[in-house]
Amino acid sequence: MITRFAPHYGDTTCASAVRAGDHLYLAHHAGALDDPTLAGQTRASLESLRTTLVRAGADMSALVQVTMWVREMGPEMREAWDVFAEFCGEEPPARMTATTDFFDARCLVQIDGVAYLGT
Repeated sequence: MITRFAPHYGDTTCASAVRAGDHLYLAHHAGALDDPTLAGQTRASLESLRTTLVRAGADMSALVQVTMWVREMGPEMREAWDVFAEFCGEEPPARMTATTDFFDARCLVQIDGVAYLGT
């Protein structure tokens, strides 16, 4: 069974998540583009991700793997990772951090990932 969750941010070409069986594939989670700090945008991105997980009947502990896409690796990374730790606790998912350009010049971070919804 495959269930697609409504797109967010007005992008109708990308679901916010797709559930395939017991796995939830999350995409395109960003936020607070008016906040010029990586930590602030990371917090908003993770809040958006958590909202999508809740819509799927899960929470942050269901995350298995995430990729944190950032505009650039700089001195603010430690603060962003600290925010990540606040959301993911003592048993975080596997995480990859990579750099990329974004379509919106204000965007500093986006997060995607995979969650397991089975028992």
